Amino acid sequence: MTTPSTPSAAWRPGMPGSDNLPSGPGGRPAAPSTDGHGPQTGPPTVTIGSFPDYPSAQSVVDYLADNRFPVERTSIIGTDLTLVETIMGRMTTGRAALVGAGTGAWFGLFIGLLFGIFTAGNWVAVIVIGLVVGAIWGAVFGAVVHAMTGGRRDFTSSSSLRASHYAVTVEADLADQARQLLGRMHFPSGATAR
Repeated sequence: MTTPSTPSAAWRPGMPGSDNLPSGPGGRPAAPSTDGHGPQTGPPTVTIGSFPDYPSAQSVVDYLADNRFPVERTSIIGTDLTLVETIMGRMTTGRAALVGAGTGAWFGLFIGLLFGIFTAGNWVAVIVIGLVVGAIWGAVFGAVVHAMTGGRRDFTSSSSLRASHYAVTVEADLADQARQLLGRMHFPSGATAR
């Protein structure tokens, strides 16, 4: 006999039967940890330096690697992430057709080369025809897709993530060794070693 399910009878950690829940795609379900931050993802780590840009943090890890430090136990962590979208220019129907023609030409070249391999006759003509047909279809497709947007996004852009600070962390048992190595390194301005 089954008990009807009611909103007040929701499953909670520690309820009877919670130990025989089936595993899901992420593995066996587990109750949340008591600190509210979720399960530990690995061994504890220690921050050994904070840097204003990624190349500075990368140079520290590279220095550690050059000195035979086990860098597979090191991480670079960017904090205060910002999405930056750099506008590359205005997008018109003609420019969309030109970009589509370029993409279509590459695809047509690939198809032409594929068919050219198995052609007994003039394989160069097959490649050229594939390139031209691909460019034409790409231009038509690019122009149509741009026209269908109705002018909602008449520009091209490039997106990137940037962090305000980069921290280099190592596993806690290697922190002293890493600090000794970094004591011999000259840091760029704005960087701090701990």
